[in-house]
Amino acid sequence: MRSNNDTEPMAQRPKKPRAAYVCNACGAQLPKWSGQCPDCGAWNSVEEVAGVAARPARGGGWTGAATGVASEVLDLANIPPEQQSRSPSGISELDRVLGGGLVSGSVVLIGGDPGIGKSTLLLQAAAAVASATPVLYVTGEESPQQVSLRAHRLGVAPSPGGGAGTGLRLLAETCIEHILATAAQAGPGVLIVDSIQTAFTESLTSAPGSVSQVRETAAQLVRFAKLTGTTVFLVGHVTKEGTLAGPRVLEHMVDTVLYFEGEPDAAHRLIRAVKNRFGAVNELGVFSMTDKGLREVRNPSAIFLSRHDRPVPGSVVLVTREGTRPMLVEVQALVDQSPLANPRRVAVGLEQNRLAMLLAVLHRHGGIAMFDQDVFVNAVGGVRVSETAADLALLLAVLSSHRDRALPLDLAVFGEIGLSGEIRPVPNGPDRLREAAKHGLKQAIAPKANVPKGGVDGLAIKPVLSLADALDAV
Repeated sequence: MRSNNDTEPMAQRPKKPRAAYVCNACGAQLPKWSGQCPDCGAWNSVEEVAGVAARPARGGGWTGAATGVASEVLDLANIPPEQQSRSPSGISELDRVLGGGLVSGSVVLIGGDPGIGKSTLLLQAAAAVASATPVLYVTGEESPQQVSLRAHRLGVAPSPGGGAGTGLRLLAETCIEHILATAAQAGPGVLIVDSIQTAFTESLTSAPGSVSQVRETAAQLVRFAKLTGTTVFLVGHVTKEGTLAGPRVLEHMVDTVLYFEGEPDAAHRLIRAVKNRFGAVNELGVFSMTDKGLREVRNPSAIFLSRHDRPVPGSVVLVTREGTRPMLVEVQALVDQSPLANPRRVAVGLEQNRLAMLLAVLHRHGGIAMFDQDVFVNAVGGVRVSETAADLALLLAVLSSHRDRALPLDLAVFGEIGLSGEIRPVPNGPDRLREAAKHGLKQAIAPKANVPKGGVDGLAIKPVLSLADALDAV
């Protein structure tokens, strides 16, 4: 029973925020905790978030999305196609991965392991772009002094008092409403948010980095990019499994998803596009990490090849292709007598299940059994090769190690092997052969359908139709 002094209506009293349960894999909201998400089927992905329904924003936020104007229904036949204009980022390897440059209104999400070079790359790109268009760099993990210190170490800090490069501005803020209000006032051409897991919105009471916060802050940034034409870069953390942290819907909301790859102690870094609405996917950019930041590698084949002084058993040069770029990669194999009842099959940088399948094909159609041998294969340089064009090079490297007979140093190999022992053609065969000839290789074994009619100058090509033909060729 209410007292006489309590004059506030019951309906106007603030409700106590109830705990909600959200799947961190797909973002689905559940009424109670469950071991398995009923929407996506992921196990142990449901977590409790406190107060997802909560307080209103305290003003000062960006309200450009609240126009109150309904969208117009248009006929596709009456919509003229417009070519997306691109502007260079100042880093050609980054432009290659993005599909040719920066697109106005696009949202790019870049993820990678801690210390891999995400912030370094974006700071270098921001300094290069700032000479032509204003850039707002929002840092939620570092202070402006720390960013300035890194910029001076990289040699990209603008000189005080004006001059080229003064279009780069820093903002240390994590509230998304304040970030968007500042961006709307400053009007940058490029907005960088480092990182999306540190940003939060005042309309939710859950902690920064939670599923609801990441989803809502990313949605506001995407809305801002589309309405203002600003190119937005988001830095994302990754989990211990190597996937982007937060809800999976985050990758669906953005236009481009880039992954930084490479070992922390390695000298080079790889950046790969796994999603791109404005260009080709699986493009690869190669960088070298130095004390002055990331440097572009214009000839990636040089770091993926080990130039031996003499022929070595178990080594062969594969001509692979990453996006639109053909590359030479050395494939190494080691075959040794196994003391185990179940011999080991280890593949580093290559598909392990495909290795087991190819060994079965070699036994069935080549008459060479390795059921008592340990087989180890490796792609030199830490590169990952997932295409089937590596089949023939992998088997020839394994056979070379097994027989202890070295293949020629100037030999390039590629081709897909079918279960019936046939050598199938692969995409862009002539480009691969020309890339091998450009790097000084003199011989090549390739599927017959991939050999151009006029051949390739300076390259002796042996076309093959089956695994038996390839074994005879070597």
